[in-house]
Amino acid sequence: MRTWKWMLTAFLLITLSAMAQQTNDQSPSSSPAQANAGQSNAATPQPATTAAPTAQPAASQPAKPAPAQAAAMAPPTTMDQVVDRAIVREHALMDMLKNRTPLVETYLQNLKPDPQLGAVPSQDHYFLGRLDLTDSIDRRDYLTKDESFQKNLMGGVSKLFKFEYKPMGFSWMIFADREDFDRDHYGFKYVRREFLGDVRCLVFDVTPKKDAGKGRFLGRVWVEDQEYNIVRLNGTYAPRPRNAMYFHMDSWRLNLIPGYWVPAYIYSEEGDFSYGAKDRMAFKAQSRIWGYDLKKGSKEDELTQVRVDSVKDETPSTADASPLEAQRQWQQQAEDNVVERLTESGLVAPEGEVDKVLQTVVNNLIVTNNIELPRPVRTRVMLTSPLETFSVGNTIVVSRGLVDVLPDEASLAMVLSHELAHIVLGHNLGSKFAFNDRMLFTDESTYSNFGFRHNPDEETAADTKAMELLKASPYAQKLDVPSLFLKELVVRAPELSALLTAHLGNSFTNEKGDLVRLIALTTMGPALDPNKLDQIAALPMGGRVKLNAWTNRVELAKTAPVAITSARDKMPFEVTPFFPRLSRLTSDAVPGSTTSAANTTPSN
Repeated sequence: MRTWKWMLTAFLLITLSAMAQQTNDQSPSSSPAQANAGQSNAATPQPATTAAPTAQPAASQPAKPAPAQAAAMAPPTTMDQVVDRAIVREHALMDMLKNRTPLVETYLQNLKPDPQLGAVPSQDHYFLGRLDLTDSIDRRDYLTKDESFQKNLMGGVSKLFKFEYKPMGFSWMIFADREDFDRDHYGFKYVRREFLGDVRCLVFDVTPKKDAGKGRFLGRVWVEDQEYNIVRLNGTYAPRPRNAMYFHMDSWRLNLIPGYWVPAYIYSEEGDFSYGAKDRMAFKAQSRIWGYDLKKGSKEDELTQVRVDSVKDETPSTADASPLEAQRQWQQQAEDNVVERLTESGLVAPEGEVDKVLQTVVNNLIVTNNIELPRPVRTRVMLTSPLETFSVGNTIVVSRGLVDVLPDEASLAMVLSHELAHIVLGHNLGSKFAFNDRMLFTDESTYSNFGFRHNPDEETAADTKAMELLKASPYAQKLDVPSLFLKELVVRAPELSALLTAHLGNSFTNEKGDLVRLIALTTMGPALDPNKLDQIAALPMGGRVKLNAWTNRVELAKTAPVAITSARDKMPFEVTPFFPRLSRLTSDAVPGSTTSAANTTPSN
């Protein structure tokens, strides 16, 4: 009898536990994805109508504790508890990012089949904007004035038989669902355990429930096994709206601050050139997010720490500045204003490791050419993908995208020699920016307020001087690869107009795609031959530089060499997937530290 009563009690407890974990469908509120998936001829997109729900038991709705509380919670013992914890952490991430306005950049290449090289670029597109994550996801673009509702689509729209890409679509991919990521709208199925780099993850397939609404995530998530944050999203959104489509995405996050994994990289791809495929389009796209920790107005707090010290001028001479010295100080003030403003806006990286590499190459050119300048030459990295350089005062700025695709040090010397030549020849631009009122503009209007392009005569003179510098430098016997780089650029230029469009500085090509920089180098060296596997003219996008999404710092990637087995493996200037090696922020590391966070190198 006592045994029978014990069995009955256990049965009732198990039944009650199962009922407490059961979830029922509930009417979803209009999610951002749902509300923004409209037709191209509609004035305002409307949310989908769903069937009336049944009430959800309170016991199945996970609470949303503060991050510190969530970290202190007991470890989950079932996969259902892992899902509940992952949902809590996802909403905690959204809350943490509400006061952040990171930059987001998308570079996209349409593809066409090539019998020798496989899928190659046929056309490209470039988008740069700033995200506002306050209540939903909004975007302010740097390079377009398109304010129509269509920009909110998580992909693109068909308009008059022409497909248009909408940059907001790629921005949405930082989250699976900004509003309704919960058990009411999604089902979760455990798949397996898997390591992503140094991080062990639990993998779940995520599917929207019936009548969950439009624009719901459909795919797979990876959840790290310590604090149960989502570190990777792979899939698309469904169902597809009329006259539009949702793109597939592979979205990666990095542990750059304690307790959180922030969105950093998104890879998108559509299309298939296999026999019988009927895809309407084919493309590959890389999206990068950075600038989470850009501090606006923090200098106002310095008033609470004002300290007055007695300072004595101990310089050898206390005489007034001569006219020449005054002119140089004026140019220095303009140079400092520009570099500081570009750094504050998140377009130029703080000084770091890559600058030292660039500086070493510049010093090699200066020393071997016996160049004497009144002020030292500085180098900085601009964080954008288009291939461009410029100099302001004695500071040379090179885009991250350009450093990415350069195959060797001699090619880097070629790029830097052109800007160094401008400095040596006195082609100073930007002295007007010594007036501080010229710095008072919004980040989004940077490209309309700054510009450092030289006139054709100065460009020609700089090319001539750059060739002199290279021939007298340690790189004089290594110019075959820079020559191949320019030849590859000439071949690819007609299809890569967006990549080759300079927004602040000097381009390699003109509007017609003709090479306009260092043309003399193309007459040197061997002929370009894609079938020669040891001839690497240019690297794929993302091949050199790692970008820390939290601090904006950059460092050179440390990748193992990979054997090239066919011409298709070279992929010069092409977009490739991201596969960062994930690692956790160590307890003694500074938040946002690149070295302690992750090896964020896309695979080549």
